[in-house]
Amino acid sequence: MPTSDQLLAELKTLHPVLIDLSLGRIAVLLEKLGNPHKRLPPVVHIAGTNGKGSTTAFIKAMFEAAGKRVHVYTSPHLVHFHERISLAGLDGISRPIGEAALVELLSRVARINAGGAVTFFEITTAAAFVAFAEIPADVVILEVGLGGDFDTTNVVDRPALCIITPIAMDHAEKLGGALDRIAATKAGILKPDVPAVISQQDAIPLDVIRARARQTRSPLIVWGEDYEAFESHGRLLFQSESEVHDLPLPALLGRHQIVNAGAAVAAALQLKPLGMTDAAIERGLLDVRWPARMQRLDAARWATTLPSGSEVWLDGGHNPACGQALAQAFADLEEKAPKPLCLIVGMMGVKDAGGFLAPFSGLVRRVLTVPIPGAHEVPYEPMALAELARSRGFDAEAAVGVPEALARLGREEHGPIRVLVCGSLYLAGHVLALEQGVAQQSN
Repeated sequence: MPTSDQLLAELKTLHPVLIDLSLGRIAVLLEKLGNPHKRLPPVVHIAGTNGKGSTTAFIKAMFEAAGKRVHVYTSPHLVHFHERISLAGLDGISRPIGEAALVELLSRVARINAGGAVTFFEITTAAAFVAFAEIPADVVILEVGLGGDFDTTNVVDRPALCIITPIAMDHAEKLGGALDRIAATKAGILKPDVPAVISQQDAIPLDVIRARARQTRSPLIVWGEDYEAFESHGRLLFQSESEVHDLPLPALLGRHQIVNAGAAVAAALQLKPLGMTDAAIERGLLDVRWPARMQRLDAARWATTLPSGSEVWLDGGHNPACGQALAQAFADLEEKAPKPLCLIVGMMGVKDAGGFLAPFSGLVRRVLTVPIPGAHEVPYEPMALAELARSRGFDAEAAVGVPEALARLGREEHGPIRVLVCGSLYLAGHVLALEQGVAQQSN
C-alpha cells in the first residue's frame, strides 16, 4: 500500500500549476464521484483574509459543546495533511482523518479521476467531500482555501450560513492588487437568501460585500450594526439589537480574537436551528484550541537555552493586518508583564514583509530571520529579509534556523525575554513538527 506522502506527491503532478482558480474542473470530477457535495450535512461556509481558522475553531468547539458531530475542512495544514480533513467521531469529537482512511480515500478518488488535469486543492477537496458525505455528522464547517468566488469549496450552492471574516491585503498576486478586488472574490461565497455573518471590516470591503449581497439577496448580519463584541471587566460582552450575552473571554489570546469570537457567537446564534445552545456557546469559547495562533510553546522544550523566565510564542500570521494584531497583543503582554521582545521571522517571498514588521517598530529589541524548510513557494532568503528589516529600523540579522536562532538568543541575552516565532504558517508548521519530533508533510 502507498503512503499518504506518496499519494499526495502524485496528486501534485496532475496539473501544471499549484493554484488555478476555477470551478469547471472540480464540477467534472465531482460528477464522476456522484456529486458528494450535494449530500453533505448543513454547511457553514467561511471566507476572509484573517481569522478564518480561529472562527472555524470557535464554531467547531461550540457545536461539539452542544453535543453535535462536526466535520471540518481547513487549509493549509501545519504538520500533517490529515489536519485538513477533520471527521466527526462516535464520541462526538472531530479529529484529523487517520492514515489508513486517508490512503483509502485518496486512492479511490485518484482512481476515479483517472489522471484528469485537476489541481492538488481540487482533488483533495473532492476527497474531503466524499468523506463528509459518507460519514454521519450534524454539520460541516467549510473553510475557503483562497479567495471565494472561484475557490473549489464554492461548489456548495446552498450552505446553512456564510461567514466573512476581516478582509485585508494578502495573496494580491492571485486575487488582485487592490482591496476592493480582493473583497469581491471573498464576497463571491454569498448565496441567494442564505444569511451571512460579516465580521469587522474596513469601509472598502464592507461596501463591496453590501453590493454583492444586494445582487444575491443575501441577508447580512454586520459587525457594528447588527451586533458587536468587546471586552469589559475581564468578560466578553456580545450584544445585538435583540439580546445581550455576558460571556467568558475566549481561550485564544489577543484583542483580535475578541473580533473572531464575536463573529463566531453571531454565527452560533444564527445556527440555533441546528442544535446550538447558549450554554454551548459559552463552553466553546473556553474549550477552543487552534495551534500556531498566539500559541505559547512548552518552555521545557524551547526555552532551555534561554535565560530563566523566558517565553517562546508561535503565530502563523503573515500579512500587515496580522502584524498589527500581533504587535497589539504583545504590547498588551508587555504592559502586564514586561520582558524584551525578540522576533524570529521567516516569510514567503511574495508577502509584504515590511508591512508585516512595521507595527512592531519600537516594541522589538531584535529580529532574527530564518529560512522556511520545505516551503512550496519561494521564501525570503534570510539575509535579504534581515536587510529589509534593518532598512525599517530594526536590529536584525540572519540565522540558519529556529533552534539556532533560539540558541543565539540564549548566548547573547542575559535576562528573561519574550520570543515570537512568526511570519508564516509553513514556518509555524515546521516548528510544531520539530516540537513533536516528526517529519512535516509539505503543502
